[in-house]
Formats: sequence, C-alpha cells, structure tokens
Amino acid sequence: MIFTRTAIPDVIIIEPTVHGDSRGYFVETHRADKLEEFLGYKINFCQDNESKSSRGVLRGLHYQLPPFAQTKLVRVIKGRVLDIAVDIRKGSPTFGQHVAVELNDENKKQILVPRGFAHGFVVLEDDTIFAYKVDNYYSPECDRGIAFDDEALNIDWQMPYAELNLSAKDKIQPLLQNTTDIFEYGVNYYNV
Repeated sequence: MIFTRTAIPDVIIIEPTVHGDSRGYFVETHRADKLEEFLGYKINFCQDNESKSSRGVLRGLHYQLPPFAQTKLVRVIKGRVLDIAVDIRKGSPTFGQHVAVELNDENKKQILVPRGFAHGFVVLEDDTIFAYKVDNYYSPECDRGIAFDDEALNIDWQMPYAELNLSAKDKIQPLLQNTTDIFEYGVNYYNV
C-alpha cells in the first residue's frame, strides 16, 4: 500500500497493491497496522457503509459533531465518483479548502477523511457502488452538513448543475460561513 498526503496533509490517499492475472485480481483494501504506522495513531473502524447510485447523484457535504465525529475511509467498488473532503476546522491554515480525487474501480484509490472534515461525492457513472468505513456510529443528533454549492468553497463538481440529483436534506444545507457547528483546529477529536 502506498500512503500519500494531499495538499491538506491530514487527508490521505491510499493506493493498495493490486495482484492480478488472467483469472482476475486480489487486493487488500485495508490494513490497520500499515495505516497506524503511517499515521502514528490508531483508528478503530466500527461500521461499514455502502451505497449504489446513478450518475449525477451528489451526496454531501456531511459530517458529524463530537462525541460522534467520524473518520471515513472511502472507496469505489464499481463505477466512478469525484470525492471531496473539506477542512472545517476553524483556525486551520487550510480552513475552507478541499481535496478532490477521482475514485474508481480501476485505480482502486481510497481517501482517508479525518474528523474535522466535511465529506461528499458526486457519481460520474451509472450503477456506481461506493463503500466506506467509519470509526464512530451514525448519530442523527450529531449529523450536520454544508452546502455543496457554497461559492466560498470553490468546488468544481465536474458536472452541470442541472444534472445533479440531491436529497431534500442536501439541497438546504447552510453555507460554511453560516455554520456554527464546526471543529476547532488543534483539538484532538480522537480523545473527545
């Protein structure tokens, strides 16, 4: 596995080694020991989630507040997505900035989205299957979001607005500047 820090160093791209031959392929999609060695701390994933979506479906930008803040390890099993992680740690030198990476069933890339970031993705191909691990359980009381089209975030979703398909909840999320429920830079949210 290759671990690479992005322009926002806390967001990590993980590229697993794919072993393939005429029969197909084998890949280790998660190795806790290698991830811990790279990060210098342990993440205890407790829940796996999976979604299937059509082209144009946009999910996000989502996050959960403490004590149910989540780290996500995301990947695509089938199809293609543009995956987005937005730094929402007030006081961070990269506050409001984002990382955008295409994840697909050919490149097998994964993104580690740490606590303190909002996450979303847009589906670029029909019948895409998206999977992710989280290190905390879903909590409706702590569930929050940010407007996917917040101009201050300057996210290029690589798809015309008219082709996007959002949930009712994601259509009415607040702008980042109007969001009071965010994280503080420098706080260790793994001990909260």
